[in-house]
Amino acid sequence: MTKKRILLKLGSNTLTKETNHISRGKIEDIGMQIASLQDDYEFIIVSSGAIAAAKQFVKLENQDKDVFVKQALASIGQPHLMRIYHENFSDLGLLISQCLLSYSDFEKEQSKVNIVNTINVLVKNNYIPIINENDTVATDEIRFGDNDKLAALTAVLLDVDILIIATNTNGIYTKSSIHDAVPETISLVTDLKVLEKEIGDSKSSHGTGGMQSKIEASAIANAASIETWIVNGLEDNFILKALKNEIPFTKII
Repeated sequence: MTKKRILLKLGSNTLTKETNHISRGKIEDIGMQIASLQDDYEFIIVSSGAIAAAKQFVKLENQDKDVFVKQALASIGQPHLMRIYHENFSDLGLLISQCLLSYSDFEKEQSKVNIVNTINVLVKNNYIPIINENDTVATDEIRFGDNDKLAALTAVLLDVDILIIATNTNGIYTKSSIHDAVPETISLVTDLKVLEKEIGDSKSSHGTGGMQSKIEASAIANAASIETWIVNGLEDNFILKALKNEIPFTKII
């Protein structure tokens, strides 16, 4: 039986559980879910969190532009982030690998072929590719999007079945319910134009993307007939619960 392929996008807010440091407990929670699903699903992860990881260890004093400081922090934090993934996942018998990509990689045919071939080899050999933007040479996701667009482009390139974007809400809420302070999740979306009218422009505390970047990511996936699920990653077992339809989340088809 062919396994279904899930691309799981993890933003900084999910990985920190809305604190100021990477949560080992959350990464363990994600690893345990992947381990329990590996007979039926193969996972590719697009992970933010390098800058958040660095902030646990260093405070850079610099008069340069903020984006350059963030690039430096990403460079410091990336190996720490991967070490945390490795330590937690290896305890569960899961193997990981690191892949750093930039947008220029998606503009060159040979680069795209190389990405697909490399990641397919990794997945076939039971390695979970953990992808992040190459922040030391590119600044797009630092400025906006928190890896949402990178996740969507990668999902299309790797022909995944489901793009799961973990965030800090129970999916996308109707505008009227937010106004009434009783958030109501839009559970199924078949027309992105309708969804555009419902979203606000708020951004999360650590991440740089709001719901707008998630809508734009889902549009990229939607054009390639890939479902996008926007799920509350702060919930324990959020992947398992979403697959069983046990929690409210937004499914865009």
